[in-house]
Order: sequence, then structure tokens, then C-alpha cells
Amino acid sequence: MRAMILAAGRGERMRPLTDHMPKPLIPVAGKPLIQWHLEKLARAGIAEVVINHAWLGSMLEQALGSGQQFGLNIRYSPEPHALETAGGIATALPLLGEEPFLVLNGDIWCDWDPAQAKHIACELKLRSCLAWLLMVPNPVQHPAGDFLLESNGLLHDEIARAADAVRHTFAGIGVYQPELFEHTPAHRPAKLAPLLRQAMKNNRVCGALHQSEWIDVGTLDRLAALEVKIASIHYEN
Repeated sequence: MRAMILAAGRGERMRPLTDHMPKPLIPVAGKPLIQWHLEKLARAGIAEVVINHAWLGSMLEQALGSGQQFGLNIRYSPEPHALETAGGIATALPLLGEEPFLVLNGDIWCDWDPAQAKHIACELKLRSCLAWLLMVPNPVQHPAGDFLLESNGLLHDEIARAADAVRHTFAGIGVYQPELFEHTPAHRPAKLAPLLRQAMKNNRVCGALHQSEWIDVGTLDRLAALEVKIASIHYEN
């Protein structure tokens, strides 16, 4: 199985740190934020990794290289400017192959185990779903959530669909079938949410709720909170 880490964003809210380095290289508890992802992927046995980049992307390639130091094979999908999530994935499809693949936002920290992705890929095929999304309880900065999660594991965006559905926030971790992006042009900006909503109308998006550790490292305050969280986890262990 292959994985993609989305690392093309400018990180405006993380300035001035991101004025001189790409957001995924910002150090968190002594190592770059993206390294936490890479080490977890290596432990999960997912060795083929694609990273897209735009802003100061050459610094990412210089820092991570081929990925050999992590036990990985890293390939890069450079973008002249950030292409949004779907555009970035569509552009990288030739590197991701024809089987379901895992995608992680480069600016999150989560204790979800990516080793589960291989089982999820099989589940997608069995259920004829195009996408599986990891959902989390709504954080303070996003109280309205993103999508409704039904008790049967299907996700949708229509309140009337099921009385037992609860709206949660997309964690920025998903497993996708290449088919989801087959009509999305490469090298052009495109958002992921419209593709997901269209697939949801056909009951082809499923997911699960993760109620453990997750932080969207989108601001300097949340970066500081993550430092404290990691320190407390290490102390408890």
C-alpha cells in the first residue's frame, strides 16, 4: 500500500515560522512535524510514500531525501503553486498506483495507527466505497463539524438522511480509491469536499470516529499545545 502526505500549503497562520521553512518542517518535540508521520508509516509497514510540495518545497526534499533514513522510499510531487487537496492528489496519481491509498494532511498530529489502512482498503472494495475518512469530535475552532456519520459507518452531508447521524470533523486522514479522482484534472487546483459530497449522495463514502489524540496544527497556539501534549504523553509512558 502507498501513502501520500499533503505538504503543499503555505501555512499563513503559522507565520513568521513559515516565512523561512515549509510548515511540515516546523519542529515539534524535537523533530519536524512531518517526521512524526513518516515514522508511523514506517512502523506500519507502508514504505512507499509520496509527498507533494509547493512553498519552499526544495527544503523538504533536502531534509527528507529519499526517505532511506526512515526505512521508506519517498517520491515527490512538486507543484508550482498549491493545487488544493484534490488537485494535489490528482496530480500525484501516477505515483500512487491503481490500488486504494492512504492520504494524511501534513499539518496534523494524531495517534491513529496507519497500519489499519490496509484493512480499510479491503473494506472499501467490499462496500464499493470510493473513500474512507477518519472523523474526530469537533474541536473548539470547528464546532459545526464537517460530515454526518451514521451508525452503519456511512458518511453524508444531508441532515435528513438519518436520525442517528452525528456531525463530526474530518481529521485529514483518509483512504481513497483512485476512481474518486478520475475526472479531476492534474496540475489544476481542485477541492476535495465537492468530490466527497457527490460520492456521499451515492452512499460511497464511509468512515469511523477516532476519539483519542488529534490536533490540527494550524496556529502557533495549537503548536504550543501540541508540545505540551506530547510532553505529557511521554511523561505518562
